[in-house]
Amino acid sequence: MYIAMNRFKVLPDAQTEFEELWLNRDSQLKTVPGFVEFHMLRGPKRDDHQLYSSHTIWKDYASFEAWTKSEAFRRSHGGAGSTRPLYQGHPEFEGFEVIQTIDRGDG
Repeated sequence: MYIAMNRFKVLPDAQTEFEELWLNRDSQLKTVPGFVEFHMLRGPKRDDHQLYSSHTIWKDYASFEAWTKSEAFRRSHGGAGSTRPLYQGHPEFEGFEVIQTIDRGDG
């Protein structure tokens, strides 16, 4: 399993626009082989920004890498812009290979 995350430092007056952009975007993830799950997370608030993180779970790194090179990736990120800056700097990407998973094991 592979987890891909992007951290966004959203400007204080841009939170609503940032959230609406994500909630209304045309995600192509469900059509992509190896996609497992996506979460948009709202984190701690600071004086100069609100922290958000996109969190995507993939079957493996190869599936994630194929996604980044796909037409579906280009389509889903094509309308990601805004008419004004919504966050400080560029999103910070972090990728993680899962080495241990513990689940509830119901059943």
